[in-house]
Amino acid sequence: MKSSVPSSPRRERGRAHPVLALLTTGTMLLTSACAVANSDAGDAGSADGRTLRVVLTQEPPTLEPCESSLTATGVVVRSNITEPLVEREPTSGKLDPLLATGWRHTSPRTWTFDIRSGVTFQNGQPFTAEDAAFSIDRAVNSDLACNVDGYVFGDEKLEVDAVSPTRLTVTTEKTDPILPLRLSFVEIVPRTTSTEAKVRIPIGTGPYAVTSWQTGVSISLARNANYWGKAPAYPRARYVWRSDAGVRAAMIDKGEADIATALDHTSADTGNTVAYPNNETTALRLDGREAPLDDIRVRKAIGMAVDRKGIIDALLGGLAKPAAQLVPPGVVGHNDDLAPAPYRVAAARALVKQAADDGVPVHRQITLVARNGMFAGISEVAEALQYEMARVGLNVRIRMADTATHLQYQLRPLPRDVGPVALLIMHGNQAGDAAFTTSQYLVSDGPQSTFGTKELDRRIAAADALSGKAREKAFAGVLGYQNETVAQYAYVAHMRGLLGLSPKVRYRPDSATGDEMRLAEVGPAKAGRR
Repeated sequence: MKSSVPSSPRRERGRAHPVLALLTTGTMLLTSACAVANSDAGDAGSADGRTLRVVLTQEPPTLEPCESSLTATGVVVRSNITEPLVEREPTSGKLDPLLATGWRHTSPRTWTFDIRSGVTFQNGQPFTAEDAAFSIDRAVNSDLACNVDGYVFGDEKLEVDAVSPTRLTVTTEKTDPILPLRLSFVEIVPRTTSTEAKVRIPIGTGPYAVTSWQTGVSISLARNANYWGKAPAYPRARYVWRSDAGVRAAMIDKGEADIATALDHTSADTGNTVAYPNNETTALRLDGREAPLDDIRVRKAIGMAVDRKGIIDALLGGLAKPAAQLVPPGVVGHNDDLAPAPYRVAAARALVKQAADDGVPVHRQITLVARNGMFAGISEVAEALQYEMARVGLNVRIRMADTATHLQYQLRPLPRDVGPVALLIMHGNQAGDAAFTTSQYLVSDGPQSTFGTKELDRRIAAADALSGKAREKAFAGVLGYQNETVAQYAYVAHMRGLLGLSPKVRYRPDSATGDEMRLAEVGPAKAGRR
């Protein structure tokens, strides 16, 4: 789907397949006007044109800034209420100055940051390097158990020092060539913020401040009159949440919301939606510890059995692209030379037969585990994958699971005595560097990896020590080597999100939109355009 939304700059700072035939009897979700129950205009906020009305999939579990790497929190907090020192440009991956105006590697383990002057927090307190040091220490070194600590820093401790009001040094335990990128996930808060407990209403330097949070109802923001950058177009913003995608879509159609997140192609009006890459990749993770998945011929056969285009066209509304690796384009380390495994049923069947002739128990039942609600049409995708694996001689049953059960299969320690498992996952690399994928999904003892090899581990460690073009090339090599010699994954698709957008507003979503929707980039639509 092509967007009719014109290009807009980043924030300004004073600068016919078998699967088609199989699934023609699938059900369709029909949304009528009555689906908008409990979503009246009062719920969605003022329609006076001065309040930006956003409807989310769920209420944020917290607005604590150190938890902003959680999607449901970050989409509200990041770069709206609070800001980091460094900002990543989602499309190019370039790091831009934000609360830091510059940075440099001043010793093998130390980075020095120049801190922007003339910035105040929403409570009137001046922002200095001391606040930056406090915020990093609170998020990474404290006992608050912040999500950003494990996800971004891997529980590594940092030494931070405010050398002067405008200079900060950060020293790592070992050389870290991407520390500025990691710090783009640390939202800056005043040094008066509690270190004993997470906050309910955050204070930051962002273009909006929280005015109220009515639990279960809405979150309201007001424009920060003392914001150091360009003032956002809308004086107010209001978030509500509806779990049903059809309801969210209908709120856009009825003029009750300006932006609706995570719509699906079965219920959205194409005239009021915009498709965008959302950093998510779907794949089957194949447990190579268990027969028959411990045989690489079987794993590669599964990759060749997947009719990616058929699944995308029939079940994903065409809103995805066939995948050949776990990271999408735009992520440092994405290998442009990798192509999706060719769809060759006969060749895949021959590989399975070859394995069977060598004594591999290919008829042992494989459990395909998928999570309810992971994306629209997931149960049909699971059925398509089951069908395709059966066509090449494998015995597959489907287990649809809730989130808690799916996590038991996804994270170490992995469940025992459950037989061979093909886990349908959806991985989003919001950090923009392949290291955040390889450390989780590819190293032998990764939290979300079932197995690996010493050579792959060595290559990953070597790539992680590099920077610049050398880093990109090394991680691209890692991803190619994984496909050829390990094949832990049978990739399906690089997904695309679908955003509901009122004709009254102008906004261009990008690959970061699902994780941080920058309200300062939204403006009123010009006549005849949006």
